Amino acid sequence: MYLNWDDSMITILLIGVVGIILLSVFFSFFPLMLWISAIASGVRVGIITLVAMRLRRVTPSRIVNPLIKATKAGLGLNINQLESHYLAGGNVDRVVNALIAAQRANIPLEFERAAAIDLAGRDVLQAVQMSVNPRVIETPIVAAVAKDGIEVKVKARVTVRANIDRLVGGAGEETIIARVGEGIVTTVGSAGSHKDVLENPDLMSRTVLSKGLDSGTAFEILSIDIADVDVGKNIGAFLQTEQAEADKRIAQAKAEERRAMAVAQEQEMKARVVEMRARVVESESEVPLAMAEALRSGQLGVMDYMNLKNIEADTQMRGQLGKVNENNDNQNDSRNNK
Repeated sequence: MYLNWDDSMITILLIGVVGIILLSVFFSFFPLMLWISAIASGVRVGIITLVAMRLRRVTPSRIVNPLIKATKAGLGLNINQLESHYLAGGNVDRVVNALIAAQRANIPLEFERAAAIDLAGRDVLQAVQMSVNPRVIETPIVAAVAKDGIEVKVKARVTVRANIDRLVGGAGEETIIARVGEGIVTTVGSAGSHKDVLENPDLMSRTVLSKGLDSGTAFEILSIDIADVDVGKNIGAFLQTEQAEADKRIAQAKAEERRAMAVAQEQEMKARVVEMRARVVESESEVPLAMAEALRSGQLGVMDYMNLKNIEADTQMRGQLGKVNENNDNQNDSRNNK
């Protein structure tokens, strides 16, 4: 009797576990609560359609809940549109929220365009919000140089509004900032003096705004306001100083080149002097040989040779006397100067 009671308990437990498993599997494939919620909200969707979503690996709540919001807002969307966008990798809930926001703001926006914007990687809800509430983009400090060589640092604030029609394929905020910076540099560079820029900062905003910088972008520029204008360095004087320093270095290099050439030429002349002295010594060494040959051949007599020696001795003595007289004159001049 006791064993039969244990067997019945085990059987009941097994039946309960199997029932729970079957119910979980049933409710996972048959989302009854979601179907009841859709019916209560006036959205006609069949339970078989929800099961088919499960088989297509689509989360039914990701489709039905946005569809309920769209139906309540009177957008007139159907379940196939939302499911196809979900299968394409889009964010269905964000697209529906954007359509509702656009409808409330009287902005013409169709589901196909909103889906295309979402699939392009842009936040379509943020774009609709920017269409209603314009956004202010602050540019970094833009440094430009006027014609007088003074640097001017400018910071601008650009008020933009999203252009729904150009969100797909339009350039982003970086392009707006780059174009505004280019316009500021052009305006400051064309000014005759930096004082003109400081006196009329609105000249930059008017000039930049008239260039149509928002063409080809996803935004519409409403206004460009100059937030800050500061005077920077004297770039003209700095460049002139750098040019003078470069000219000085070039002149020094050329002078050093000329000096090196002069030194080389001096060394070359010294080498030539030594070479000429060597030739003189060589020529003088041939004189005794020539005299000996003349004596042997009888062309020069002994008396002629003695007379030549006497002339050389007399010349040497005269040279020594001249040096002594010159030294005495120098000593006398030094004494007189003292």
